[in-house]
Amino acid sequence: MQKLKPYWVAEALEKDLGDPLNPDSIMSYKRVVELDELEAFPEQEINWLYNWNLQHYYVPVDCSGEFTSFEEFVAFVRVLCRRDQTIGISFTTLFWSFITWMAGTDEQKQKLAHYIKNEHGAMCLGYSERAHGSDLVGGDLTARKVPGGYILNGEKWPINRATISGVTYILAKTDPNGGPKCLTLFMVDKRELDPNQYYNLPKILTHGIRGSDMSGIGFKDCFVPDSHRIKDEGDGLEFALKGFQITRMLCAAFSHGAADTALRTTLGFATKRIVYGKTVMELPQPRKTLVDAFLDILICDCETIGAARGFHIIPEQFSVWASVVKYFVTTQLETMINNVYVVLGSRFYMREEHEAGIFQKVLRDNSIISMFDGSTVVNLHALILQLRPLTKYRSRRKPETMEKIQAHLEAIFSLNQNVPPFQPEKLELFGRGVDDPLQGLEIAIKQLEALKNQADVDANVLENLLYLSDLVLQELNAHDEQISNSKFEYGHDQSPELFEIAKKYCTLHTAATCLHMWIYNREIGSDFFAKGEWLVLSLHRLLRSPLLSTVRILPYSISDEYVENVAQELLKLYQEDKHFSIVPFQHAQLNQKEDKIYADSKLQLQT
Repeated sequence: MQKLKPYWVAEALEKDLGDPLNPDSIMSYKRVVELDELEAFPEQEINWLYNWNLQHYYVPVDCSGEFTSFEEFVAFVRVLCRRDQTIGISFTTLFWSFITWMAGTDEQKQKLAHYIKNEHGAMCLGYSERAHGSDLVGGDLTARKVPGGYILNGEKWPINRATISGVTYILAKTDPNGGPKCLTLFMVDKRELDPNQYYNLPKILTHGIRGSDMSGIGFKDCFVPDSHRIKDEGDGLEFALKGFQITRMLCAAFSHGAADTALRTTLGFATKRIVYGKTVMELPQPRKTLVDAFLDILICDCETIGAARGFHIIPEQFSVWASVVKYFVTTQLETMINNVYVVLGSRFYMREEHEAGIFQKVLRDNSIISMFDGSTVVNLHALILQLRPLTKYRSRRKPETMEKIQAHLEAIFSLNQNVPPFQPEKLELFGRGVDDPLQGLEIAIKQLEALKNQADVDANVLENLLYLSDLVLQELNAHDEQISNSKFEYGHDQSPELFEIAKKYCTLHTAATCLHMWIYNREIGSDFFAKGEWLVLSLHRLLRSPLLSTVRILPYSISDEYVENVAQELLKLYQEDKHFSIVPFQHAQLNQKEDKIYADSKLQLQT
């Protein structure tokens, strides 16, 4: 893949952070494991990131920041989280500022931008409560209107970075009668409160991300001025849910960073460990396990990078797409990390033996990501509520609709094209049945058909892609028929079967994004990417999901040759110290030629 602008920040940050295997680097594996053992907040490392000015990339350009695209954002968060999810998550609570960029007044935006950029400020999110969890409308924290402001009473818990932050977004009940308009959102600046009227709850001892400030906040007859309110009374739930559309997708970057480290540290062991006269990597079963793990990363890359770009093209569809990414990517990569530890053997359980015990830390830390910003059940439920409109819309598509979808797909998946500025005001609570990536599956199949006479396309690869794509389409048609014949279930009483159907939808959606990503980038990608063998194996892997009927007709392996070629690419990226990705940007320890590329990129960033 040619060098792409959205990855310049990631490479520059990667270079300055240094090799995590070097114990003297700022976020070395040795250092982050030591902090984890102490359950200490990574204050020094967080300050380093502020001094590097990374916080500028959380503030949009029109608010005097440097944020330009979610694709760029996802890339540099991966850089952080491949070293330590505790640091990556703690610093990236800054992305809750998107609530203000989306719904705040000009004065609120200017104030927050200055606080983040110049005062090294941080924010957190106070939505859930101990007694109510994800039932936001059932919360007990109240905001009673008084002249000039509101009186807050109640507690929010648990909150990441609740104590060590100056701004807390609080969802409070302003209408005691309940209902969807009973909640109002506040950007509470703790520096402007009477310290006797609020208090911090104790740090929570957690299984993973032990150094995080996981705690809570409480209010007792606490006055907050009207200037802290976001939008109007009763708008809180709407903007809370729209904010989730942004953050749920961004959570995938946490998982990608951890997955890279889990696979890389396991591969480092497998290429050096000698058993039965061979390296572990040379043995068929561990080799296949690691190839499958690499495919999982590439599969999730297509979904995550596509979604990151899609935010700029079709934000009105993200009530669907955000739920798909948050469910599929985080759970798939969590499973992948659990799968590769068998290759690492007993060292996956040791906290010191292999690379400072980073794998054991990753295993614990990453297990929380699928719970962030709505659990898997919450995201699948959000998707279930839209399955019927999605099915109806697909059955009623017209030629002009397909032309519009194709234009969207080209803009989203052509990685050499710049995306327009993000327009958060276009986010919708419901997508009205539209979901371009999956509803454009037939377009992708026609594009594959058109490649039959292309000299640069391997005929066997194309034949496999057409066969597997047709199976994806068959599964989608069967899904639509199943939804059309099902009884709609309201509220939160959906049957377990519907949750399985929603999981299947996510799998088919991801297969479609993989196809789009290859079709629109095969001419600019690396030889490995362009040939498409990885895509054949990826579609085969997705279709062999126990959720799908095709698992009964597909063979266990579709091509041993393809598997071996993917294994060679995995080893090549490992040896060249590049990120495991469809966009394999360079890690630290660059050679002289690459140093110059890095220096030129950083100069362009500064200017």
